[in-house]
Amino acid sequence: MNNKLVILGGGESGVGAAVLAKKQGFDVFLSDSGIIQPPAKKLLKEHGVAFEEGTHTLTKMADAVQVIKSPGIPNTAPVVEDLTQLGIPVISEIEFAGRYTHAKKICITGSNGKTTTASLIYYLLKNAGLHVGLAGNVGQSFALQVATQDYDIYVLELSSFQLEGMYDFKADIAVLLNITPDHLNRYSNDLMEYARAKFRITQNLDKEDCFIFCRDDQITMEHLNHIVLKAQMLPISQKVAVTEGAFAKEGKMHVAYGEEEFEMFINELALQGKHNVYNSMAAALSAKIMNLSNPQIRECLTSFKGIPHRMEQVAKVRGVLYINDSKATNVNSVWYALESMNTPVVWIAGGEDKGNDYSSLFELVEKKVKALICLGIDNEKLLTCFGEKVPVIAEARSMEEAVARAYDVSAPGDTVLLSPACASFDLFKNFEDRGIQFKEAVRKL
Repeated sequence: MNNKLVILGGGESGVGAAVLAKKQGFDVFLSDSGIIQPPAKKLLKEHGVAFEEGTHTLTKMADAVQVIKSPGIPNTAPVVEDLTQLGIPVISEIEFAGRYTHAKKICITGSNGKTTTASLIYYLLKNAGLHVGLAGNVGQSFALQVATQDYDIYVLELSSFQLEGMYDFKADIAVLLNITPDHLNRYSNDLMEYARAKFRITQNLDKEDCFIFCRDDQITMEHLNHIVLKAQMLPISQKVAVTEGAFAKEGKMHVAYGEEEFEMFINELALQGKHNVYNSMAAALSAKIMNLSNPQIRECLTSFKGIPHRMEQVAKVRGVLYINDSKATNVNSVWYALESMNTPVVWIAGGEDKGNDYSSLFELVEKKVKALICLGIDNEKLLTCFGEKVPVIAEARSMEEAVARAYDVSAPGDTVLLSPACASFDLFKNFEDRGIQFKEAVRKL
């Protein structure tokens, strides 16, 4: 009997899927068109996984019964189209791993805030003494954890790319934070197609399950009216009070689920800023569903330290605060970052543009930004959009140069904000690499 399983991509997701597939008795072959990193190769060899790198050999994959595709590979990639034409099902690592665990799954998606919210929910549950893993688009891959751990609960951050290849997978708690234009180059510049990908997080929800969504998000609400859900509907809002769900009013956060309501002053939250109120409400509501006590929720919401590369305060140099927001890879993330600024800003932005529309930033930029440092190979769009809106605009081709230019134009009391609004792949390996290089350059000052 043929039980060959092919994995496309030798990164965190693909290698984790390979290890799990091997443990489940599949004949596994992994293929990566790029170079597989040494730690990943070591893990593949330890588990006896056959692999190739630098190419995709179709003849080595044509007899597969199933293909697991890493999220970074689009459905339009030639190798994916070839395998699909052969009638081979192509799924995601999340879909595959979900078949081999009976753990409860709390799944978070959204254009912005999903890593922060997932990390905060994980922090809440872990501090409550629950046996919980953090996976998906953050931390160690879900498949590898299913293969090597035995968690009772998984908190999964899910990107639209991961959701594309999910069919039978079911969340117990699904969280959709927001939908704003992002990755539109992957979706034929069609916002509706992107929104449909996000809403896949709701598929297969039962009446016992919970769906947490933002009532204030226009695109979410437009789509919500066109789908039928059996799940408990739990809105979060900063505009209106809700009977069941969470809302903010007069400086206080209210979470209504179960017998006892949870209340907390917003200025007591560890994560400040309007966007983080939504993240904290979603996390607190998830915690209430999981039967955490009000004192447990309060303690965690006041002590959470945040995540690297998301509004991360790096250092103060010559009276200037440097903030690493490298994870802000879309316009909406930058809007939230700038909206939270109370000092003059030297803004470092740029990278691989994803079809960005910067118009929503114009008012904030004119009001708060004193200088813009364009960090990228092609800065033409940024220069065109903001050339007449900020007093000082400069270009840089490396992080060290960008930080040096920011240092030159900043003054005591300013904030230098790395919040790129773009992908990192023109000059960096990923957003983490970009953030690490920013922190190193700042420390050298």
